[in-house]
Amino acid sequence: MASVALTATNFGDTIAGHDMVLVDFWAPWCGPCRSFAPIFDKVSEKYPDVVFGKVNTDEEQELAGAFQIRSIPTLMIFRQKIIIFSQPGMLPESSLVEVVEKALALDMEQVKKEIAEQEGQA
Repeated sequence: MASVALTATNFGDTIAGHDMVLVDFWAPWCGPCRSFAPIFDKVSEKYPDVVFGKVNTDEEQELAGAFQIRSIPTLMIFRQKIIIFSQPGMLPESSLVEVVEKALALDMEQVKKEIAEQEGQA
């Protein structure tokens, strides 16, 4: 599956409507972003059940601000509407595959339990 453009209009529905969504926050003028784009697209082909979305931070400044994006590219992974990974900088293909595999292997019931425990302590 090729990556999809995410905007303020479709972002929430995309996150809510899919088990796992990888989001690449990028900008057209960013050299590392342009270098990471083919890696992101190539890895997206290996995972047809995962949504790979791209947020153009120049066009979607409010969305980038809502997630406090300070450096691009920034990769963020949502599983069941929960941010489970957020990291600035580009990744080589092997590292991106490894991150996707680990994200898919996560026990989300355990993650939700840990979040509930942390919120209970707060």
